[in-house]
Amino acid sequence: MTTLADPELHRFALGLSENPFAPLPSVIAALDRSARCANRYPEFLPNALAEIIAEHEEIDSGQVVVGAGATGVALQLLRALTEPGRTIVFATPTFDGYPILARMCGLGLEAIPLQDDGQQDLDRMLRAVDDRTSAVIVCRPHNPTGTVLPTNTLLEFVEQIPKHVPVILDEAYIEFVSADLRMVSRILIADHPNVVVLRTFSKAYGLAGLRIGYAVASAEIARRIRLLQLPFGMVAAAESAVSASYAAASELQCRVESIVAEREGLRAALRQRGIFSPASHANFLYLPGANIGDMLSAFGIASRRYPNGDARITVGDPVAGRAVLDAVDAGLRGWDSGGPERSQGSSALTR
Repeated sequence: MTTLADPELHRFALGLSENPFAPLPSVIAALDRSARCANRYPEFLPNALAEIIAEHEEIDSGQVVVGAGATGVALQLLRALTEPGRTIVFATPTFDGYPILARMCGLGLEAIPLQDDGQQDLDRMLRAVDDRTSAVIVCRPHNPTGTVLPTNTLLEFVEQIPKHVPVILDEAYIEFVSADLRMVSRILIADHPNVVVLRTFSKAYGLAGLRIGYAVASAEIARRIRLLQLPFGMVAAAESAVSASYAAASELQCRVESIVAEREGLRAALRQRGIFSPASHANFLYLPGANIGDMLSAFGIASRRYPNGDARITVGDPVAGRAVLDAVDAGLRGWDSGGPERSQGSSALTR
C-alpha cells in the first residue's frame, strides 16, 4: 500500500529543474583545490572567467558578461538596457524570475499566453512590441514546457523586431538540445546585434550552488552591461569550475544523454497513463492536469506548480521518476483510502 507523505517533508525536490547529480569528479577536484584559497579575494572584476568562456565560445572576451547565475546576468541586462516605466514582452508561463526582475527594474509586463502546443506565440509577441517596449524575452528551450522554436521561425521573428529593442534569448537548457537544433551564438549575434544570448552553468553542468551565468552579446551591448558588474562579485572557484567543466566535455555529454534518456522514458510512461507532456528539450517535463501538482505533493514530491494546476518536474533521477509514476498510479486509482480525493476526476490528469 502506498503511504501518503507529509507535503512539508518532500522526499523528492523536483521543482527547481536542478541537475540531480553532483558535479563531475574532475570538477569536484578543481573545487577542492580552489577551496584551499578561500581566504583570498576573487578577481576585482571577473575578466579571467570571461576570457575562459570567450575562448570556448570562439568570440572576443569583450562580448562576454558574467554574473550570479543566469538570473543575476538577466538583472544586469534589464538594468543596463531598459528604462523604468517601459515594458518587456515575454510568453507566459515562463521562468519565474523574469516578472520579478521586471518589477525590480520598474518595468511593465506584456505577458503573451502560450499556444496550445506549449510553444511561444511569436506572432502575438511581435504584435505586442510597440514604442514602449524595452526588451523582448524568448526562451529556447522554453521554460516550463521544454519546447524548442524552429531556427528559421526564431530568425524571422528577430528580423522583425526593431533593431533598437534588445532580444534576450534565454538558452539556460541548451546543453539538452540536440546538436542539429542548436544555433551558433557568435553567428547569431554578428547577424543580429540586438540579440543577447543568456546561459548558465546551473543546469547541465550541475553548478547551481556556485551561481555562474553569462551572456554573449555585441561588444557595445556587453560594454553597457559590464558597467553594472559588481566588484568581487564572482567567487574565485568559478574559474576553476568552468575550466574543469569544459575539459570534461565528454563526461558531461554522457551525463546529459543519461538525463535525456530518463526524460524520454518517463514521458513515455506518463503518456501510457494518459498524461500528455509536450516533447521536452530540457531536463524537465511539463505535466498538464488541474490537480497533478497537489497530487504529487501529497506523495512527497515537490514540483513547480502553476495557477491552472499544471506542474513541471525535474527529470534525470530514476528513483524520483519511479516515485512520480507511483504517485500517478495511486492518483489514477483514486488514491489510497483515507487520502485526498480528486475533485475533478481523471480528466484533470489527461487534458
